[in-house]
Order: sequence, then C-alpha cells, then structure tokens
Amino acid sequence: MIGSIALQLFRSLPPAARANGVTAVLGPTNTGKTHLAIERMVAHPTGMIGLPLRLLAREVYQRVVDKVGPEAVALVTGEEKIKPERPRFWVCTIEAMPRDLAVDFVAIDEIQLAADLDRGHVFTDRLLNRRGRAETMLIGAATIRPLVEQLMPGVNIVTRPRLSNLTFAGDRKITRLPPRSAIVAFSVEEVYAIAELIRRQKGGAAVVLGALSPRTRNAQVEIYQSGDVDYLVATDAIGMGLNLDVNHIAFAADKKFDGHHYRQLSPAEFGQIAGRAGRHLRDGTFGTSGRCPPFDAELVEAIENHRFEPIRQMQWRNSDLDLRSIAGLLDTLNIQPSEQGLTRALIAEDMTTLEVLARDPDVAALAKGRTAVERLWEVCGLPDYRKISPMQHADLATTLYLRLMRHDRLDADWYATQLASLDRTDGEIDTLSARIAQVRTWTYVANRPDWLPDPEHWQGMARLVEDKLSDALHERLAHRFVDRRTSVLMRRLRENAMLEAEVTATGDVLVEGQHVGMLQGFRFTADPKAGGSEVKALNLAAMKALGSEIESRAARVVLAGDDAFVLSHDGLVRWTGEPVARLTAGEKVLEPRLRLLVEEHLAGPAREQVEARLNLWLKNHVTRLLGAIQILEAAENVTGIARGIAYQAAEALGVLERAKVGEEMKALDQEGRAALRQLGIRFGAFHIYMPALLKPAPRALAAQLWALKHGGPETAGLDDIAHLAASGRTSFPVDKAVPKGLYRAAGYRVCGERAVRVDILERLADLIRPAIAYRPGVTQGVPPAGAADQDGFVATGAMTSLVGCAGEDFASILRSLGYVSVKRPGPAITVPLAPPPAATEPAQPVAAEAAAEQGTEIAAAGETAAAPAEGEAVEAPAGSEGASEPAAVLNEDALAEGETPAVEAAAVETADTPILTETELDQAREPVPADALVALPATAETVEPSEAPAEAAPAEPELIEVWRPHRHQGGRRPEHGQRGRRDGDQRRGER
Repeated sequence: MIGSIALQLFRSLPPAARANGVTAVLGPTNTGKTHLAIERMVAHPTGMIGLPLRLLAREVYQRVVDKVGPEAVALVTGEEKIKPERPRFWVCTIEAMPRDLAVDFVAIDEIQLAADLDRGHVFTDRLLNRRGRAETMLIGAATIRPLVEQLMPGVNIVTRPRLSNLTFAGDRKITRLPPRSAIVAFSVEEVYAIAELIRRQKGGAAVVLGALSPRTRNAQVEIYQSGDVDYLVATDAIGMGLNLDVNHIAFAADKKFDGHHYRQLSPAEFGQIAGRAGRHLRDGTFGTSGRCPPFDAELVEAIENHRFEPIRQMQWRNSDLDLRSIAGLLDTLNIQPSEQGLTRALIAEDMTTLEVLARDPDVAALAKGRTAVERLWEVCGLPDYRKISPMQHADLATTLYLRLMRHDRLDADWYATQLASLDRTDGEIDTLSARIAQVRTWTYVANRPDWLPDPEHWQGMARLVEDKLSDALHERLAHRFVDRRTSVLMRRLRENAMLEAEVTATGDVLVEGQHVGMLQGFRFTADPKAGGSEVKALNLAAMKALGSEIESRAARVVLAGDDAFVLSHDGLVRWTGEPVARLTAGEKVLEPRLRLLVEEHLAGPAREQVEARLNLWLKNHVTRLLGAIQILEAAENVTGIARGIAYQAAEALGVLERAKVGEEMKALDQEGRAALRQLGIRFGAFHIYMPALLKPAPRALAAQLWALKHGGPETAGLDDIAHLAASGRTSFPVDKAVPKGLYRAAGYRVCGERAVRVDILERLADLIRPAIAYRPGVTQGVPPAGAADQDGFVATGAMTSLVGCAGEDFASILRSLGYVSVKRPGPAITVPLAPPPAATEPAQPVAAEAAAEQGTEIAAAGETAAAPAEGEAVEAPAGSEGASEPAAVLNEDALAEGETPAVEAAAVETADTPILTETELDQAREPVPADALVALPATAETVEPSEAPAEAAPAEPELIEVWRPHRHQGGRRPEHGQRGRRDGDQRRGER
C-alpha cells in the first residue's frame, strides 16, 4: 500500500541531501548559540526559527522585533499568532512551524530534545527535513553530535565553548540561598510551597511555570529582573534558553514526572538547567536545596565540565502521511524507522485521540477523502492543556470535528458561550490556572485559520479573556508570594539607600521608627513580632546600620577589665550582662575554648582583638578558681605513689573517691602525705579532696568544665546543681537522670537518695567515729552523743542538722556509707557504764606514765580528727588503709567489744580487742531503765527483783534504730588489711 502512495505525498529528505547548507552549532548553555542564530537570521531577507517553548518564542520574538521592527516579524505558537501583513521573519514553536513556507534561513533550537519521549519525534522531523533555501542552522547540546554526523553525512559542525565558568556550591537551605537565585522544582505544588517559604523568610519570589500564559510569565519575570524580588522559583522550563539574570541555580528535587512515570533527571538534563546560572561573561553556581539529595562527585564533575553521555537514539515518527483515509493515516503513523539511530516514538497524544475518534461511527462516516481526513488529523492535534483523561479530551475533539464537518465552521455563538463561561477573575491561584488552561484550548481553536468565521476577531476575543485571567493570576501570585513593602526595602538596600536606623541605650534597634530587635553583645536578635513578612528586609537594614555600633562595642570589650566578664551557668560569657561568646570543650578539661557570638560585621583585626581578650580572661578565670588543680597537676616536688595520687586527684577536678586509690594509700609514706598536704590535699575517710576548692564558684566552674567533656552544656542537671551548690546547701535530693560524675565535679557525693557535699560527709564521719569507738561498760568516761551498745550508734540532731535531712533520706545516706541498722527497744545504752579508774599507787610510775602517754597520743589523734577546720579525718595506720567498706574506716580505731580493760590503761582500747559472742550480745541487749542507770553504784551491782517496789506494769518500750558498721558472716567486723598479731592469733584460735 505504501508503494502506491503518490510521490508528492512524501516530504522527507533523502539522507544524502540532509546536510546541504546545514551547520550544526553545538555546545553547552551560555555559549551564545541562540544569539548567533538571531543574528544570522536577520542577515537574510527571510528566515524562520523554531523554539521548544512558547515562553522562549515570546522572548526571541521581542528580541527580533527590537532589531527589525514589529511589522517584519510574525509570532506563531499553538495558542497565539501575531502576523503582520508582510512578515519577513517567523518566530515559532517547533510544532507550529509552517510547513508550506519557503524562507532563506531556518534555525532549529535545542535539537537534543529529539530524544524526548513525548515531543522528540517533532524535533527529529524538523532537523532532518526542514531546510532554508540558503542556510540551515541546527542548535543544541554536544551530546547529539554523534547522531547528527551519522544521520547527516558531511554536515558542518561548529562547537562553541561556554562564555563563563559554572561551579558547584554544595547544599544549602532554601532560606540561606544567595540573592539572584533560581530554585527549580518539578511540580506546581512544590513550586508554590517553596515560593511561600521564601516570601516568609526573604520577602518574596517570582514564579515561572511552563503552564503560565506568556503574559503572566512575563509579568513574573519582570518583578524578578527589575529587582523587586531576589528569588525565582520555576520548573525546568527555565532550562530551555530563557535568559534571566540568575547567579545560582538550586535544585529542590532530582525527580520529575515525564508523563509516564517518575524518574530521576539525567546528568545532561541537570546540566541544561544548571547552565542557566551565569550569563555572558558572569560566572554561575549550582547546588542542591530543599529535599533534593546531595549530588555525587561524578555528577558534579560532569556538570562543571559539560561532559555527558552522548544521545544514542532519536525519537522518530513517520511524517509522510497518507491522508486519504483513516486506515492509511494509521498505517503510515505506525511505520517503523529503517535507519540506525532512529527509534519508533511512543504513541503520542494526537495519535491516541485519533484511535479513539476512529472508533466513533459518526466520525468514521464523515472522515472520507483527503480533506476530511486531513481535518480529522488537525483536530486530533489539539493539545490537552487541561491535563484530563484521554477519553475526556477525545470527547472534546469529537465535538469539534463533528461540528466542523457538519457546518464547515464552528458556530460563533457556541464558541462565544464557551469563552464567556471562562471570562471570570474570581477564585484563587488554582482556579484561575484551570480557567487559563481551558482558555488556551479555545485560543488554539481560534488560531486555526478555517475553524471559525472571522478567526482574527475571535483570536482577539480569546486573547482578551486570557490576558484578563493572566493579569488576575499574576496579581494573585504577587499577593501570595511577594510582599510589596519588603520588595521596596530590598531595592533600597541594593541601591545603598541608607534606611533610618538607630540603637538606643538599652540595645533596642529601630529601623524607620519601627522596633525590629535587640543588639545583644555583638549579635542582633530580631523581634519576632516586628514587621510581619518584611522583617527580613528590616533586619538587613538594621545590620547595615549597626556596623559602626558593633565596631565600637568591640573596642570597649578589648579595653574592659576582668570584672566586666562573667561565665554564666549556661556556658555563655557575658560582657556587662550581654552574651559575647560561648564556652566549648578543649583538648584538656582545664583548657576550654571560646566561640564568639558575633555577626559578620565584626571581622578582621577587630574580631581577632576581641577573641584574644576573651581568651585571656578565660585563662585567668580558670586559673583564679581552679589554679590549685593546675599546680597539683604540674607539681615537680611530688614523686612516686604520691605523684600518681596527685595526678588522679587533678583528673577528678580536686574531689577523688578514696576507694579508687585504696591500694596506693596503703603504700603511701608519711613524706608523700606531707607533700600532698602542702599542695592543699586533705585525706578524708571517704574522699581525698582539696577543701579550698569546695567553695561554690570553683565547684560551679569545675562542673561546667566536666559537662563540656561529657555531654556538652546541655548535660542534664548542670544548671540546677550549680544553683543548689551556690545556695550553700549541704545536701539535696538526687536526680537519677543526672550523671554521678557531675555531682562529684560539683563537690558532692551521691549517697542513697541525697547528694551530700564531700566536706560535710567527712564532718559526719567525725560525729560518728567517737560514737562507735565508745564501748558502754568497757570504755570509761561520759558516753559521746549517739553512742549505743557495742560499736553501734543512733542518729543525733547534730548529724541530721549537718546534712540537712532526716528520716529515710538520712537512713539512705548511712546505708550508702556501709552501715546497717536494727530496731530494738530503747534506750541506746542498756549495760552498766564502766567505773571510773581507781587511784594509782605511786610505786608504779612507769606503767602509769606509759598509759597516760599512750592515752594522750590517741586523744590528740582523736581531737585532730574531730576538728575539720584544722586538718583531716583520722587516718588509720598505713597497713590498715583501703577498707572495703567506708564505715569500716571509721571503726578501725574503735574499742573491740567484750574485753576487760587493764586498770593501768583503762582508757586505751585497740582494734585487736575480741568481739562479743552471740550469747554475750543477747545478754548485753537486756534493757536497763534509765533511772536504774543513774542509780548504778561504781561496782555495778545489780538490783534484785524482790527488792524492787511494787509498781504498775510498765508501758511498752519505744523502739529505736541502732546503726553499726556492716558485719560479714558470724557478726564479725570485716578484715581490713593487717589487723594486728593479737587479732590474727585470736582468729586462728577460733578456727
């Protein structure tokens, strides 16, 4: 059948003739290719240029009009025709290029779109078959060069380099993009969302979509080009040759819906869009933003160097159509290409509509003969501007075809009714956009030369409606995405117009009389209630006026004394109450760093001087409060074991748990102890610490420095602990979420439910020690406060007052220190007290003097231990250090139970004394009434029951809680190091 088609029906050029007079100008964006084509066209008597977008066609039309005048230039697109009486030059979209017009020069722009799945076959047809009589120019990317050379043997190819550099700028938040940026998204919803964000943050943005009417698009571009806004949000329509004043292209997405499915853009497509940045000799940048994932290194390198994979196939559809019948038309549309490098295009929108209409019996009955089939094919070419379903679009095409075939023309009244239904400007952006899409359909209809009576009239009417809707849409877009006051302020800033701005004595910043924020230190803080959407521009104006004020403040900071700076609990360094820097962690705990809180206006020497002054203050501040730790860490006169203990104490910021160095303390000699005492170390029962550093200021700084190295300034409880410590509290409830290390750094130890200051804990030990050392019935003298039977004790008011708590909280402290309790009937002491010492004979001076000397020595030691203001807690001998339980440390010098003292040295008891057996303990627990204790004779004689006066039955005795050091199996005191030869012998005897 194909062979029977008359030769005149074929328009395709044979491969050998395709290259005649053809020049392919290839290269990346911003190489001046389109400009060259315009110059070459106007140099000929007549010419035509085909462009991929009607927006670009409008732009090129205006440029040609500026060169040769409007009377010589025609504009032809699917929805618009501007045709003077005798045009010499034609500016068209690719699809609208007249086929029966012979001109001297023809240019086809963006020929790489021949690979596009939807429109590629149209570009392929034009570049293979459309020629000028004198010259033909093909313009496009270098990726199509192999196919052009293959399909057009002998073609003249000219490559042009990019006029400016294109570099990758990385990823940035949308709100931090530089001015004169274009943000590219691939859906209307995303474009609007980004424009809304920019309006709130930057004052406004222009919006460019491929679906906008030329009038709306031009109005939007104008507010960008004029500088009313600094940002443009667009679809990939800007990648097709639109020349805009763009310095940076930001991709907000990397996937698009191409009409068939969502897919990622190819590197060449990324390059085409990114190339819009930087025009002529001005360099441009590109990057990612929004939800677009970062570009990999290979993609960045390809875009920067304009090296992409070559196009391997052009989309092709037969253009030599048999229009004598529907069947013949479909057959010729379905012909497969015979040349390598061409592939059969997908079924396009017009062909889908043709297949639907071919099945309609009314259409089939009318589509007889060449004229009817040609008219049918024209109707099927109606674009689906409304983006509705194929069947709905086919219904409109069917209505148009039937009306055309039955009445030769569309009814003017019917057409006017369709147009009038859309002549309304109410509604929001989406509503107006939908109406414009429908008007574009009727504008396309009006631009067909023989579809309406008086087509020029209806073209004008359709254009009026479209222009009215376009103006309304532009107004809605500008109202939604542009703040006029902000745009004026932005323009004044760009023009270096100084806005009226001032800083009051209290730091309030006023711009044009409006409060816009506060200047705190060197940082401007915007008032969120000031100015509404124009706040960004106002802030820019404020910062422009604040430069001199910030420099003046920098000079005052450099000259300020140390007392002008304060380190607050939140880690901020404040100068006269205003934050100027933030504390950050350094390599060492005692060597933190500072990060300046400054605006960009403070730079150069002024910034360096401020930084140097603050660093000097910080160093002095740490030395003043924690210098003792630095001295301890660097001490050269401490060696051996003492050196190790000093190092650990310094690492612990002056508060070290004694249990952590128990073994070292056993081996520490007196010389080492003395050296550590000279450095400010005190040896307590529970801690080795530096009393001078337990004041609130040193401990607050130590806690801050500890937090910087173990979680940062946001560490839980840092601020609360610092305030509690500064208030002088000796203890407070423990927060389980706060690290124990932070309590220790602040000078506290977690004891059960309370955190107790370490020096208070040692004073508590001083109160407990004499109570457990006293043995009722064995030790002579008045019982100390809190003493109880054996080595027990009861809580006293002095103890609870010292730690600031009582009841279960105080009990939890004692349990954490290794004490256990038992409740029994009172009183605390139930055994007769030991008689006073008997008068000694003068004939025994040696024994008496020895006993007195020993008693004095022990008493002195006890006195020293009980005086926290003078020294440290009582230390056990070197061989007894490092007890496994803290309470046992207090009990090491207590008198053992059950041993009868010698008369010569009745007050002298040692830890070697045997412990009472269980039977003896039960006997000792028999309560003795308080009045009986007062009446006891010196010989401790008991009162016979028969001699007691007859009285009423006594009331049930009150229970008391008696505490004593925790005992291991058998009720024995735990062994701590070397307990002495006598104790060892006794234990061996028991075994």
